[in-house]
Amino acid sequence: MSKPIVAVVGRPNVGKSTFFNSIIGRRVSIVEDTPGVTRDRIYAEAEWNGIAFGMIDTGGIEPASKDVILSQMREQAQIAMDMADVILFMVDGREGLTSADEEVASMLRRTGKKVILLVNKVDNPRKPPDTLYDFYTLGIGEPIPISSANKLNFGDVLDEIVQSFPEEKLEEEDERIRLAVIGKPNVGKSSLINALINENRVIVSDIAGTTRDSIDTPFTWKGNDYVLIDTAGIRRKSKVNENIEKYSVVRAVAAIERSDVCLLLIDAAEGITEQDKKICGIAHEAGKGIVVIVNKWDLIEKSTNTMRDYKKKILTELSYASYAPVLFISVKDRIRLDQVMETAAKVAEIRATRVPTGMLNSLIIDSVMMKQPPSDKGKRLKIYYVTQVSVKPPLFSFQINSRELMHFSYARYLENRIRDTFGFEGTSIKFVFREKREKDQ
Repeated sequence: MSKPIVAVVGRPNVGKSTFFNSIIGRRVSIVEDTPGVTRDRIYAEAEWNGIAFGMIDTGGIEPASKDVILSQMREQAQIAMDMADVILFMVDGREGLTSADEEVASMLRRTGKKVILLVNKVDNPRKPPDTLYDFYTLGIGEPIPISSANKLNFGDVLDEIVQSFPEEKLEEEDERIRLAVIGKPNVGKSSLINALINENRVIVSDIAGTTRDSIDTPFTWKGNDYVLIDTAGIRRKSKVNENIEKYSVVRAVAAIERSDVCLLLIDAAEGITEQDKKICGIAHEAGKGIVVIVNKWDLIEKSTNTMRDYKKKILTELSYASYAPVLFISVKDRIRLDQVMETAAKVAEIRATRVPTGMLNSLIIDSVMMKQPPSDKGKRLKIYYVTQVSVKPPLFSFQINSRELMHFSYARYLENRIRDTFGFEGTSIKFVFREKREKDQ
């Protein structure tokens, strides 16, 4: 099953981004005192007591505002609420209850979902503000006083969150392979899905942004079960405020997070763009399988080595994901469509590959002999032991004497050696480095 989703909603400037950043443990959302600064939903993974879930940070809701940005953030938060399993409604304990809070509460009650009321900016738990008790009138439940800045009562909030998840979201993972079709608007994502399943189950239009939500399409191919996830097109942030966009960014990111393999669709005529690289980067950082698919290849005038040169350019631009296979297709003319599922299935299988520990350590010993590890001030990097600790994506744990000596370039060298020996086409592989003292050997 897909991970539970938690959305943090509320008026602008009540502390949602500070709370979000504290929960996920890194600074992702911009934090300022200016209302409306968080213009995009931000999605990240979090975990509490061994339960993983996704979190969405939203722009503030201002129900009665005619301001364009605030109005769009209201739409944005509505989409977040639609896809969330648990909603955190944050209010300002210093400012007290406002009419806008009451309108937002009314929106949230209509969702029929679990809503947890957080009263932020309560810095002294022994002397909660008198305004705290006003929030009982919202009819959402008992308010939890918190301080995003000081992490007050965060444990209680997280306990309440994980206890509120639907049971079906905590069951064993769905064994079906999930393929997310990602890319900019109007590159043919919905058309590709229709062609793969041979039926028009997804609306197709020449208008960019027709697909505004993620649509899951289960199907069977060669006896195996798959789910195709059609995502809304991701545009540059400067264009996110267009009405047609409907704030698809986080919906697409969330789709990537719950997928196994991402099919990145590129327009052959337009070529690789900065936005293509950013979209691919999202999938790469998430550790997903990646297949780059160049669509509308029928429109390209060809000569000797056109395909080879085009592929070389793509992999140069996507240097961080140079492991990704590149396919050239035409959905309209059904050219090489058979390669799409063949390649996606292969990449999904490769992501689940586990390398025997003995073979892995033999390779690392040989690699160290071929190229000496880096040293600094007379101290040289030593690699004592390597093991693969997980799959999807493959994760390798290295026991070494010093993390500081493990330079990026040497880690890349070891990654290339592992890839050359064991494959791993189409998937990132992750390393974790753990220090072990000499006296422990």
